[in-house]
Amino acid sequence: MDHYDPQQTNDYMQPEEDWDRDLLLDPAWEKQQRKTFTAWCNSHLRKAGTQIENIEEDFRDGLKLMLLLEVISGERLAKPERGKMRVHKISNVNKALDFIASKGVKLVSIGAEEIVDGNVKMTLGMIWTIILRFAIQDISVEETSAKEGLLLWCQRKTAPYKNVNIQNFHISWKDGLGFCALIHRHRPELIDYGKLRKDDPLTNLNTAFDVAEKYLDIPKMLDAEDIVGTARPDEKAIMTYVSSFYHAFSGAQKAETAANRICKVLAVNQENEQLMEDYEKLASDLLEWIRRTIPWLENRAPENTMQAMQQKLEDFRDYRRLHKPPKVQEKCQLEINFNTLQTKLRLSNRPAFMPSEGKMVSDINNAWGGLEQAEKGYEEWLLNEIRRLERLDHLAEKFRQKASIHESWTDGKEAMLQQKDYETATLSEIKALLKKHEAFESDLAAHQDRVEQIAAIAQELNELDYYDSPSVNARCQKICDQWDNLGALTQKRREALERTEKLLETIDQLYLEYAKRAAPFNNWMEGAMEDLQDTFIVHTIEEIQGLTTAHEQFKATLPDADKERQAILGIHNEVSKIVQTYHVNMAGTNPYTTITPHEINGKWEHVRQLVPRRDQALMEEHARQQQNERLRKQFGAQANVIGPWIQTKMEEIGRISIEMHGTLEDQLNHLRQYEKSIVNYKPKIDQLEGDHQQIQEALIFDNKHTNYTMEHIRVGWEQLLTTIARTINEVENQILTRDAKGISQEQMNEFRASFNHFDRDHSGTLGPEEFKACLISLGYDIGNDAQGEAEFARIMSIVDPNRLGVVTFQAFIDFMSRETADTDTADQVMASFKILAGDKNYITVDELRRELPPDQAEYCIARMAPYNGRDAVPGALDYMSFSTALYGESDL
Repeated sequence: MDHYDPQQTNDYMQPEEDWDRDLLLDPAWEKQQRKTFTAWCNSHLRKAGTQIENIEEDFRDGLKLMLLLEVISGERLAKPERGKMRVHKISNVNKALDFIASKGVKLVSIGAEEIVDGNVKMTLGMIWTIILRFAIQDISVEETSAKEGLLLWCQRKTAPYKNVNIQNFHISWKDGLGFCALIHRHRPELIDYGKLRKDDPLTNLNTAFDVAEKYLDIPKMLDAEDIVGTARPDEKAIMTYVSSFYHAFSGAQKAETAANRICKVLAVNQENEQLMEDYEKLASDLLEWIRRTIPWLENRAPENTMQAMQQKLEDFRDYRRLHKPPKVQEKCQLEINFNTLQTKLRLSNRPAFMPSEGKMVSDINNAWGGLEQAEKGYEEWLLNEIRRLERLDHLAEKFRQKASIHESWTDGKEAMLQQKDYETATLSEIKALLKKHEAFESDLAAHQDRVEQIAAIAQELNELDYYDSPSVNARCQKICDQWDNLGALTQKRREALERTEKLLETIDQLYLEYAKRAAPFNNWMEGAMEDLQDTFIVHTIEEIQGLTTAHEQFKATLPDADKERQAILGIHNEVSKIVQTYHVNMAGTNPYTTITPHEINGKWEHVRQLVPRRDQALMEEHARQQQNERLRKQFGAQANVIGPWIQTKMEEIGRISIEMHGTLEDQLNHLRQYEKSIVNYKPKIDQLEGDHQQIQEALIFDNKHTNYTMEHIRVGWEQLLTTIARTINEVENQILTRDAKGISQEQMNEFRASFNHFDRDHSGTLGPEEFKACLISLGYDIGNDAQGEAEFARIMSIVDPNRLGVVTFQAFIDFMSRETADTDTADQVMASFKILAGDKNYITVDELRRELPPDQAEYCIARMAPYNGRDAVPGALDYMSFSTALYGESDL
């Protein structure tokens, strides 16, 4: 069992301030800690709509303790136990203690049993450990943290106030002025500090506590009387209450600082930030959709019926057809927005945009790859589950048929074997009973295979996790028990009959011959009926043809079987003739078998009726397999056209992206026309999807007429759409760069020719060595010495800021245009300022409104607001103030 140690010596706790259990015996301190810790816990539990009344009682079952940790950490804990037993409470408290330990707190000395038992000392110590970890540990002020950081913060905030000298968290707060100073420093309108007196601590404390509760949403955790009436107030209670002030005021200060910084953003930054927000939102939405979808695709909970699995397959088709395509477009748009944003940032000489952690394009691609992997595995699992359920249905039906036939055969056999008819029978009757028993044993042995088949089928159903396995096992066990009992009864009757066998003298050979021939013939007919009624599952023409051939072979044996039937009936007729001729007292029955000519004729007629039914079933299945083969050929013919077409289009797009035919606008128009022709090909993809759906609905699992699967076609189509969109975006960015930098078409062609010459593998990018060779060919002096390597490293940091190890054409032309084009620089902008300012070396707000468009003038005025009045002229800016307002101090 895990424990936690409230005397731990973490970074945020000094050894002399470790929790001392003995001090908790002080009633005054215990009372303060109870009230403070209870109020602190309730300030967080109220967010979850609950609270505690008695701190050592309400945490005993662990439920509110786990809820408190979830609220203050923002994380989900393990699912709690809802039982009322002690073991359930201990389990919940252990989960809470394990969570505390996972946050770096060494747990020792206190166990879940002590909390469950309502131990006050241990409960207060545990709550203090939680307060330290989640309310005090993360406080950081001027390189000090936790308790020292909180103390330093209090000293900084109260330093200007008279009669306030914060040196600790006990007696320094007894007069209440420290609390009032903290409130007045941040919210001076709430307290008239000048009216407070050091010799009236009760008034000071109650004023601070009431104002904090009413206006700052800080619950009243202390009693003024307890603090004043105690020589040394409880340090932990004071620290807990003061930390609430820190968290209440530090958040407001950070918000104010952030608001001041936002005002310094340039107009172009506003647009870029909107693009960044759009990217972050689109990335978050897409990642959230992927996060929600992957668990659904990874769910492998099997269903019990084929209908339920078919519904899952239909849901998966709806996902493929309706839900995923829009997300593919969003992913493509996300990459386009990212590339456009990076281009605009480079053009404005701003750092490259780095998305939030986990939201890079590569992160999204990785998540998308995980989605497609789960999607592929989910489809394979669905098909395998359908095959499994199909197999289970077949086996279950086969089990029921064989079990019914066997149970019908065994009906009455136990009663027959338990008869005592041999005790009063004549010698001839005894002999007849013995022969009849021999025939029964022969029949019993013939049925052994059926019993073994029933047991084997039941075992296979168990191995395949059949949902109704309990009833199958019960029925199988009943059959096996009955079979064992039949064997025992058979052996017992034989022993009884053999004891009288020496009394037998004669036997009717004809009856015996009839019995010996009728029994196997009857078994053959029963086996034939089973085979003719047996269900079958096939997936190909060859399999149904094999079944048809076997059936034709069976029909060829019917004439010989009919001859055997007539011979058996002839024996019976001869017996009847002898009985009538010699007046034998046989009562017209055969003592050696229960099989009558009527039964043989009836079963024979049943076999003859089943043969044409089997013929019809085989013909229908043959027609179905022919239809399936047609579907395979139809799908294969289309897939064999669409697959190569997609590959060809991918190669053509690659060639277009590196060729230099016409202007960039001509290339862009060509690519857009190419994109339109690709989109117009979508109906053929949809038609192929329809054919694929028919194949799945027909439960066709293979296709020898094509090597392309629908998955290959879908992935290829998605890659084709993404590639053409990305290529168009690259050309648009090249146009944007050309226009912004004033690059001529001849320069663009020269840049492209140089880039293509060194792009040996036609990948659209240059490796470091290829890029270096390209620069040398353009006249750059980059030697192999240390100076040359440093210069090349500087250039690589410009063209490859993310250190991917490759240089794109867009980055290449950005660098070349940056080196050659004449762009507006900060010096040119400031020269424009001097023109507007003239000889007076400053510019007024009215001049800005007169010289600039209204929206740009107002934005500049808002940017310059913090700097107004720095110079001698009120409401105006001098040269340095203007440059600082526009570019910041670090940009000049």
